[in-house]
Amino acid sequence: MIAAHPAMKCLAGYTGVKMKQTAYDPGLTRLFGARLRRAINKDGTFNVRRTGVTWRSIHPWLYVVNMSWRNFALLVFSAYVGLNTLFGFVYFMLPPGSVMGSEAPTEAGRLLNDFFFSGHTLTTVGYGTLSPHGVAANATATIEALVGLLSFAIITGLLVARAARPTARIGYSRNALVAPYNGGKGVMFRIANERSSGLMELNVQLTLMTVVGIDGATPERKFELLPLERDSVVLFPLTWTIVHPVIESSPFFGKSATDLGKLQAELLIVVKAFDETSGQAVYSRYSYRNDEIIWGAKFLPSFRIDENGDLLLEVNKLGEYTSAILPA
Repeated sequence: MIAAHPAMKCLAGYTGVKMKQTAYDPGLTRLFGARLRRAINKDGTFNVRRTGVTWRSIHPWLYVVNMSWRNFALLVFSAYVGLNTLFGFVYFMLPPGSVMGSEAPTEAGRLLNDFFFSGHTLTTVGYGTLSPHGVAANATATIEALVGLLSFAIITGLLVARAARPTARIGYSRNALVAPYNGGKGVMFRIANERSSGLMELNVQLTLMTVVGIDGATPERKFELLPLERDSVVLFPLTWTIVHPVIESSPFFGKSATDLGKLQAELLIVVKAFDETSGQAVYSRYSYRNDEIIWGAKFLPSFRIDENGDLLLEVNKLGEYTSAILPA
């Protein structure tokens, strides 16, 4: 077995020194109020909803930068249509003829033409078929042109901020496994880089969260750092199976799937890596609840050598496993 990381040697079972593990709290609180669905969601976000915040606590820029690309596209499209509709309605409220070329047999038709003129002005296109006439129309067009320039500058800044933000796309196996390992058992899961960009100097921290003191005592959450076979790798071109050996000092020792269910166990994972593309550190979070841990199974190979002698990584097979007999 590869030597444990120096930070892990302080754990009980590796040096013989007993530490008060219940004092460790990664920041998710040891107080127990009710059963928690999970601490970390599948997308890596924390299962925390904030209430009671004031409007001063809301940062629109950070909110937009952190939203999904789909929601960002919908926001930009909605803002564009909304601005054109607003200014189009302003042009429509002006006297007829204020927008040259917008005349139509019906009011709805004129409103539609004013909407299109607003689009020409907001984007500073100006095809020449529609033009403002009069002080009011020209003043409105001038204001809209300024709003358009500022709006597109903001959108460009948001796009740059979103694209330049370093992120990791690390894939996790669907389940964690309790599998045969070195003549005994090990709790393991598998990860892979789903992007073509290179990741280096990966470091992983695995924490077991349980609820103790259920029978008669005041329940509280307990957090235990789990020693790993290897907690870091330098290169990450293929998959990495992260293993916690189940030895006598392990909180999994002597436990069953039923026992973990009663303890409301959840494995909390934090991965840190260096992204070669951005030149910055990136992080990834994930978790496995007790009902997402498969007992008596082992992972199937997810990469192979093709006919040209090249390694072929099949990311879609990252979580595939088969049954295995666990030692008694």
